[in-house]
Amino acid sequence: MAIDDLLDEHEQSERVRTWLKNNGAGLLGGIALGLALIFGWKWWGQHREQQAQAGHGDYAAAVKAIAGTDLKAAQDKVVALRKQGDSVYAQLAVLQLAQAQVKAGQADAALATLKSMPAEAAMKPYADLHAARLLNDAGKPEDAIKLLSAYDSALALEVRGDAMVLAGKREQARDSYLKALTSLDVASPQRRLVEVKLTNAGGTPPGPAESI
Repeated sequence: MAIDDLLDEHEQSERVRTWLKNNGAGLLGGIALGLALIFGWKWWGQHREQQAQAGHGDYAAAVKAIAGTDLKAAQDKVVALRKQGDSVYAQLAVLQLAQAQVKAGQADAALATLKSMPAEAAMKPYADLHAARLLNDAGKPEDAIKLLSAYDSALALEVRGDAMVLAGKREQARDSYLKALTSLDVASPQRRLVEVKLTNAGGTPPGPAESI
């Protein structure tokens, strides 16, 4: 090997040592950070999985309590489940608890349960729909109208129409029923019911061509 080659190799080695000296700490830090991210992500995934399993177990316990006769104990189970966060499990438990309270003749408690659903919850529209029905049954149609004012699903429009009929706002009820019919299939059982309600409110159901 020529002297020049040896000098070149020595010079290259010195450059590598100098670079490592200047950048070694950052390089090791980057490796450490990368490893931390990898293991941190793995831990987070395992943590979320454990939380989900625990949430499912607590949900099963809440459902079992709801199916029993002690609704106060069931409510405590649901509250404990919700303390873990408003997961899908917690939201389902709220709806099921409200249903059980209605069946037990505890309409006020059911209404309070439904209203406790957070505004950002995925099942908030279902909770509001059931709450509006309870408000109609309680003779509070104006509250039901206000509660459903932001919704435009066929079910919400139907229940809002029911509230308007109860409030003596028949013209607005007819408009709400007609809007509900525009999104319902001709053969839908719900459509037949809305058509009857529209007729009773003094309106005329549209023909098939008008519904499209």
